[in-house]
Formats: sequence, structure tokens, C-alpha cells
Amino acid sequence: MPIETKKMSVAVIYGVGSIFAIAMIASLIVSILLRFTSLTESSLTYVVMIVSFLSLFIGGFISGGKGKKQGLFLGGSTGLLYLLVVFLFQYLGHDALFTIKQWIYYGCFVITAMMGGVLGVNMSSDSRTD
Repeated sequence: MPIETKKMSVAVIYGVGSIFAIAMIASLIVSILLRFTSLTESSLTYVVMIVSFLSLFIGGFISGGKGKKQGLFLGGSTGLLYLLVVFLFQYLGHDALFTIKQWIYYGCFVITAMMGGVLGVNMSSDSRTD
């Protein structure tokens, strides 16, 4: 495997790993809030949505920063790999396909990860020319 491909693959894996790490931490916090307060799932819908978009953006940002170039591709790859993992979990684990609403959400998630990847590349210090 060429060095450049390996570097990009590692960047995508770091991005997807960070997305799932943020998702696990957010899930723990939300479940604690639901258990020990009078909040309901419906009252946290928008909070969960914001955290989801933020985690995809951060994952794309990390993959772009780690890869240091082609942020659109790295962020998109990160978002698509995340989409694939969640789709396989839902299909194989719950025997259900995505609904149209879910496809729209995950399309927006991929676009958000792409934006994070572009910003990650632009914020990385090695890609700047001074």
C-alpha cells in the first residue's frame, strides 16, 4: 500500500473513531439525564441532533487535519464509512433498512463531515504556505 494511501486511511479511521467516541460519551450523558431527571426522549430530540452533527463535523475535522490534504475527500470518506457502519448495524442487527428520512439525515451528516474535513486541512499547520 502506498504511503499516501496508508496516511489517508489512517486519517479516516481516526475520524470515524472520534465520531463513535463522541457518540458513546454523548449517549452516556443523555442516558444519565433520562434516568435521573424528568426529561423525556422527545425533549432531547434537537440536542441529540445537534450533537450528532457536531460529532460528524469533528470527525471530519480530525480526518482532514490528520491527512493534511484532500479534506473534501477525507471528510466525505469519514462520513461514508460512518454511514456504512451504522447502516450495517441497523440492517444486520435490527433487520431494517434506512427510511427516506434517515437517508436525508445521513446525507447531511456526510456533507457536514466533508465541511469538517476541508476546515481540518486548512487549519493544519503543515498545509499552510508562509
